[in-house]
Amino acid sequence: MSNPTLNWMLDNPYVQQWHIDETHIDHYQHVNNVAYLSQLESLAWAHSNALGLQFADYQALNRGMVIKRHELNYHLPTHLGDTLECATWIVHCDSKLTLKRQFQFICPKRNKTVFDAITTFVCVSLDTGAPKRMPKQFVDVYGKACEQQ
Repeated sequence: MSNPTLNWMLDNPYVQQWHIDETHIDHYQHVNNVAYLSQLESLAWAHSNALGLQFADYQALNRGMVIKRHELNYHLPTHLGDTLECATWIVHCDSKLTLKRQFQFICPKRNKTVFDAITTFVCVSLDTGAPKRMPKQFVDVYGKACEQQ
């Protein structure tokens, strides 16, 4: 459930909390860049699962949404013990090959966005890795969840 007092970029965020522990910290004593990427992946899968698409569906359809591009913006450092509110939205779905997800991570104790990102995904055949048109199930689920058209 989203905290209504946070300043989200868009309405209707899918939100999970991320508790920063020692495994996320780099030699600068900040959250490591790789930890942010890992959180993006985890959040995207959790959102897809909540929308009704599981990896088993991807396998049955022989399709997957793979990353083509990440655009990452680090606004403020985060540290051991911080808890972040991490949100995602599907902001574009062409119903053919591509979709985009927007991400925003807010540190509630500072009430500031510490990180945001946009990831572009391309639909591919799981067998070959070649681009393939989205199956109807992807179009129905991801298209309906899209916040912007």
